[in-house]
Amino acid sequence: MTRPVLYLFGSAAPPVHEFPDVVRRANAEGYEVCVGLTPTAARWLSAEAPVLEELTGRPVRSEYKMPGEPDVWPKADVILVAPATANTLNHWALGLTHHFVVGVVAEGIGKRIPTVTMPCVNSAYAQHPQLDLSVATLRAAGVNVLYGPGGFEPNQPGERRSEGYPWHLALGAVGEIVSAQS
Repeated sequence: MTRPVLYLFGSAAPPVHEFPDVVRRANAEGYEVCVGLTPTAARWLSAEAPVLEELTGRPVRSEYKMPGEPDVWPKADVILVAPATANTLNHWALGLTHHFVVGVVAEGIGKRIPTVTMPCVNSAYAQHPQLDLSVATLRAAGVNVLYGPGGFEPNQPGERRSEGYPWHLALGAVGEIVSAQS
């Protein structure tokens, strides 16, 4: 039996530092994980990249491959974009695909790859009118956006919740998709 392939994509928000533990958990739950990072998140996790590659057996990607190069990842069964910054969400909703992660998920909409995203934005970013428009656009495109009650709720700038980032919600939503596919 093949394991479902989970693309785990992260933006440069503090919970991205938890990726090694998230990958371990996803592996334990039976996923084959491929890790993709925005350029800043890749810089933040440069020291952890070898660990992530060892845990996944695949290279961590933050850049597009060259034309004609074979893809080093299997096709995704499901994509999780978490943490997703306001920048990533806005670029994705607007179709601005100059970064690998945003390009894959934007194309994933058209390929109908089930996708879950959970933002990580503070209350100051949450007040910008584009964020709500981007969330609405992504939801209308079929993306499961875990934002607001029952998902990620913004915290004050510079603060983290004592309970931490709700990874259990994100991985739970991925599990529901995979169960429905079986």
